[in-house]
Amino acid sequence: MRRPAKRSSSKLSSDSQHLVTFAQAIAQASSRLEERAWLKPLDALLNKLLRTGHQPLIDAALDHLFKADLDAYDVLIEAVEAGSESTTLEFEGNEYEVQLLVLPVLAWTRFAIASGNIAGDLQNAIAAHLHAHVLAKDARLALAPTLFAIEQLPRYHTEVFALTRQMGQSALKNAPVQLRGEQQPTAAFLADTRYVIAAVVVPAGTALFHWQESEQQSHFSANKTAAFDAWKQQVTPLFTRLLPGCNVELLLPQAYYFGCREADKRIRPASIRAADYFLTQTLDISSTELHASIGGFSEDINGQIDEYRIGFSISGDPTVVYGTVWPLYEQESGEDMPLMPTGLLPDLPEHLGANPLQEILTVLRECGIVHIKHHAERFTMEFCDDCGAPLFPDREGELVHAEMPEDTPPAAEHFH
Repeated sequence: MRRPAKRSSSKLSSDSQHLVTFAQAIAQASSRLEERAWLKPLDALLNKLLRTGHQPLIDAALDHLFKADLDAYDVLIEAVEAGSESTTLEFEGNEYEVQLLVLPVLAWTRFAIASGNIAGDLQNAIAAHLHAHVLAKDARLALAPTLFAIEQLPRYHTEVFALTRQMGQSALKNAPVQLRGEQQPTAAFLADTRYVIAAVVVPAGTALFHWQESEQQSHFSANKTAAFDAWKQQVTPLFTRLLPGCNVELLLPQAYYFGCREADKRIRPASIRAADYFLTQTLDISSTELHASIGGFSEDINGQIDEYRIGFSISGDPTVVYGTVWPLYEQESGEDMPLMPTGLLPDLPEHLGANPLQEILTVLRECGIVHIKHHAERFTMEFCDDCGAPLFPDREGELVHAEMPEDTPPAAEHFH
């Protein structure tokens, strides 16, 4: 959530200015007590704005700090996310804490990746394994009855807050979750993420997860790893049923925003591997016949790299037949790597560590793709005027639409 959309600047409202002031005060605090003192009015104001649906006031404060004070921006975005994905509720005279979770699944296939309703027996089985392996013994749970694609998740913090409260009430009352509105259609990708949303409710001040409980704390790391292993082993077959024709990989259930970010990062290498498999199987070629052209893209030609785009072509034909996007998140840097005279990517010395470009190179080579070129120039974000698909660099550095050959077997599906 580090890069908000660009908006025109305007004078901050009183509430937005207070958010800015509190966040800056926390960033400059010299003690935990001082920080806690500033957190109280910040959390109270955020709670009011989230309850009343004032997303534009929150966005204005975030946009201002993103341009003026990144340390304070980090404070505010953390507070906004925490305030929208968790809350407190009173029920039958007792206070409870609610945390919204996502259960992320990475899926890749040559075909379509499903989304939509989850059958009741699968919901019950997923809930049972959450209680058995992940959640604390006193936790109550509500599961949304839908397998979500990323574009179907709540877009705004106010929407996440409303869902947190709604599902928290469902968990306390042991009632089914009733979702409102129609789901957005999903885009067709070879590799994509899917999510189940859960609300976990515990008595105020008590453990949320199994590894937080007092008898588990001394070995929490080993217990967390064991819980994750059991979760993957027991629940992977359930998601294989939900996602027919797909390879799936489960991530540990996590807090809503953290889990979404982790899935966003983890799907990127899967996208390259899925592209390699799709192209080699559909076109009946080997990975060594593929050429990968990598370009760094930015919304501002003089700004930081926001994503890498990889265009795939076949030896003997420079036409880009497929492309994948590797977005950058949070603190990731699109720093350029040193180039050989031919433009081919060398191996980086180990002391430089892995950056996103090195990760891309590693995945491509693991797939068996040996013809790799990185274009040193910075590209601006360009998309097809007709269909909106991203344009990808070819071997010469021209931005083009990815198009499968006309003689592609009809059984293969064409994904952008």
